[in-house]
Amino acid sequence: MFPLRFQIQRGVSDPNSYKGLGDSFRTIFYKEGVYGFYKGILPPILAETPKRAVKFFTFEQYKNLLSYTTLSQGLALSVAGLGSGLTEALVVNPFEVVKVNLQANRDSFKVQPSTFTQARMIINSDGFGLRGLNKGLTSTLGRHGVFNMIYFGFYFNVKNALPASQDPRLEFMRKFAIGLLSGTISSCVNIPFDVAKSRIQGPQPVPGEIKYRSCFQTMALVYREEGYLALYKGLIPKIMRLGPEILLLKPFGCLSAIAAVRAKNMLSVSSSSLQVDAA
Repeated sequence: MFPLRFQIQRGVSDPNSYKGLGDSFRTIFYKEGVYGFYKGILPPILAETPKRAVKFFTFEQYKNLLSYTTLSQGLALSVAGLGSGLTEALVVNPFEVVKVNLQANRDSFKVQPSTFTQARMIINSDGFGLRGLNKGLTSTLGRHGVFNMIYFGFYFNVKNALPASQDPRLEFMRKFAIGLLSGTISSCVNIPFDVAKSRIQGPQPVPGEIKYRSCFQTMALVYREEGYLALYKGLIPKIMRLGPEILLLKPFGCLSAIAAVRAKNMLSVSSSSLQVDAA
């Protein structure tokens, strides 16, 4: 909610501009009510399970495929992360379009359209393509691809380089600290893609006129009109939510690893059956 509101505001001249994180809390509370903090919460909830499943499962598959190449282990992890991020983006982008439209709406929670009504409005108006439910796809690909590339590459390389602890609590803190650092670095690098995505998928400055058309055109326009710091809007609230998010990633990582092993075993069994039949 908060990263997006900062990302779509266009400098101090914007009448809806927030002065800071505290001001955004107060303004949303007084103008939109307590439920205003939870606008657009349903699309991420609906997308969470397939998103995490795709992220970790495809990462394992890309990592296995890259093990047959001459790439170093560190580079292979980053490339596998890039592939998983690009695949993940294809899944989450329609949910992101609906979420952005809901969170950009400054009406009170009671009068704004529901998640499914908003989705129908987008489909009826612009369809399922790059002007409708898949608007801003290039920016979403960049956001998730860059994040996963840096996150997985940095996390596993640093984790393997630092000695593990026999104390379960210290080992948990070691992995959590590495994950938090990995997520922070990834967020600092991919935030311009996030800003571009929010501008493209959100409301345009002039109704009926498309100002933000594509990923890099939007980045260049924001930089030219608002300065380079505008490309990092929403970074602080984005980093603040990393801790709870990382705590939730570990179970999904374990499940995806199990799924990858099962898929590999199934392929092995199928291959053995084919060989027996052929014999």
